[in-house]
Amino acid sequence: MQSNNLRSQFLLNPNITFLNFGSFGACVKPVFELYQKLQLDLESEPVQFIAFNGPVNLKRSRETLAAYVHCDADDLVYVTNPSYAVNVVAKNFKLNPGDEVLSTDIEYGACDRTWNYYCEKAGAKYVRQRIELPLVSKGKFIEDFFKGVSSKTKAIFISHITSTTALKFPVKEICALAKEKGLFTMVDGAHAPGHIPLDITDINADAYTGACHKWMCAPKGCSFLYVRKELQHLFDPLVVSWGYKSAMPSNSQFIDYHQMNGTRDFSAFLTVPRLIEFLNEHNWPQVAADCRKLAHLNYQRFCNLLNTQPLAPISDEFLGQMCSMQIKTNEPEKLQRLLYEKYKIEIPVMRQDEKVYLRYSINAFNSQDDLDKLYDALNEIVLQTTSLNIK
Repeated sequence: MQSNNLRSQFLLNPNITFLNFGSFGACVKPVFELYQKLQLDLESEPVQFIAFNGPVNLKRSRETLAAYVHCDADDLVYVTNPSYAVNVVAKNFKLNPGDEVLSTDIEYGACDRTWNYYCEKAGAKYVRQRIELPLVSKGKFIEDFFKGVSSKTKAIFISHITSTTALKFPVKEICALAKEKGLFTMVDGAHAPGHIPLDITDINADAYTGACHKWMCAPKGCSFLYVRKELQHLFDPLVVSWGYKSAMPSNSQFIDYHQMNGTRDFSAFLTVPRLIEFLNEHNWPQVAADCRKLAHLNYQRFCNLLNTQPLAPISDEFLGQMCSMQIKTNEPEKLQRLLYEKYKIEIPVMRQDEKVYLRYSINAFNSQDDLDKLYDALNEIVLQTTSLNIK
């Protein structure tokens, strides 16, 4: 890995072993510097920045992002985070009493809550199909997932890469089968852009959301929502503003409705062209491949230490730059704080229903030494207590 070279490109605290890129990402220096310059430009001439130059600059940025994720620029709009995008879709998706939305039981908690909320308001049901772990094959996962489809199912919501368990799902195949059954599909790709190759057109979902501020290394609050062109009229904005019956409409009602929704600082959105340029300059596909290799090489030894097993076969088919292990503790929050405060390791210890998982993320600045520090810390804790409950 090029960790020594690329570590200098990040603003992360050098005194912390940072193994939690998956939660909020971390912005690279040249992009953050541009972000701050844009914010200064905004404050020095806010009218020109927002009202006159804003639409043109946002369009250019969307076009660059669309080329990167392989879709039409007028089919995606910037949003602050994937949870916002899921709310746009869930709030507007027409559900009747008795209808069902199918998902898995290992989705991101905020999105579970969103779909539960709107399903309950409509008298519908959000179905969290049980997923047996560890996964054994793509075919078995697809078969088990579609057992949750019934005559009442209207939509499928599924992660591209899960949060707590860090598993990559075969979303292209799932969307194809769903389409055969006449079901609407939304993919939560929060962890996908900059992490794994992403071709939204090829996946063929009806709606897709991704974060630029995670694995793409953008400033915080930079994400996108894609909706298939023929369905865009179904999805109203969460905030109705100047884009509705616009005095200066663009060629896309979808963009007008969702882009111009009141005064806000959209500087983070405008950094995306420079960000993608940075990724290209540093051959990011190779960086990502090196990171995956390092993550995968260490997975089994952490599972052995924690007396558990990998959540899927250790391969690119199921895993990216994150690996997650079930860990036996009744006090995950205390364990997380111990790892941070005593060992200076930033890593999540997360609840997923009744289970607890520890997940490490590997990016360009990480090295084997970082994972060795985590291993030594966990080994010391394990020797002190078999239950990992913190005194």
